[in-house]
Amino acid sequence: MSEQNRGDGLSPLSELISLEDRRAIITGSASGIGRAIALRFAEAGASLVLVDVDMEGLRSLETEMKGNTAPELHRVDLSDKAEIDRFWESLEGGPPEILVNNAGIYPFKDFLEVDEEFLRRVMDVNLSSVLWMSQQMIRRRIDHGGVIINIASIEALLPFMDHLSHYGASKAGVIALSRGLARDYGKKGFRVNVLVPGGIVTPGTKGVAKSIAKLNLGLVMSGLEFRQRLPLRRAGKPDEIALMALVLASDLSSYVHGAVIPVDGGFLSA
Repeated sequence: MSEQNRGDGLSPLSELISLEDRRAIITGSASGIGRAIALRFAEAGASLVLVDVDMEGLRSLETEMKGNTAPELHRVDLSDKAEIDRFWESLEGGPPEILVNNAGIYPFKDFLEVDEEFLRRVMDVNLSSVLWMSQQMIRRRIDHGGVIINIASIEALLPFMDHLSHYGASKAGVIALSRGLARDYGKKGFRVNVLVPGGIVTPGTKGVAKSIAKLNLGLVMSGLEFRQRLPLRRAGKPDEIALMALVLASDLSSYVHGAVIPVDGGFLSA
């Protein structure tokens, strides 16, 4: 970041929001919020390193990005630390300047039915992968700094849906980890922030909604109550998370650090 971007107002907005000459890793980018973030970052000029377990979805996104710099596509099972390590070792051209830890899973399960294997899978994908990806990023850019954006959930701050205690715990861990990294590595030139989405309609949430509608009336009622409580009276779009991620990745947010930012239609304030 240049000295003129540190709050003196000399840089034009077009320069501040630009991600030209920067590379960004985005996990869980084959669909939903991750896909939306990838599209906006590409529009801002970033070179993209896209990570997902769904290679077909990544290839579809690559096709949609015609006209922009071709992204690097990597199939990685983020529940496996060894695969994460191999991914970082395979990167050429140095570590990217921006890391977006977006990948996550949210399987519904009654707390009394949660077993060790189920919990390990949720924690490995939602929390451990964020830790290992961030560790690799910081280790490899310790002399240069960078931007880390982690995606949490309103369930970490105000549990609302039934049968997601394990998910809320994993995302609360993401918030705690992020704030700890912000404290420890701000002095090394890293900016670490957390986005807290709520009520975002994605292909994944649509699929979950259809499945629970068939199986659990209580979860359906929870969903309806959630919608009624929203001050904006509508669900959010993945692009509305992507736009905030772009702000946090760019020099528009050069003094935003250690922040936990809800993008939830006002749910947490209602």
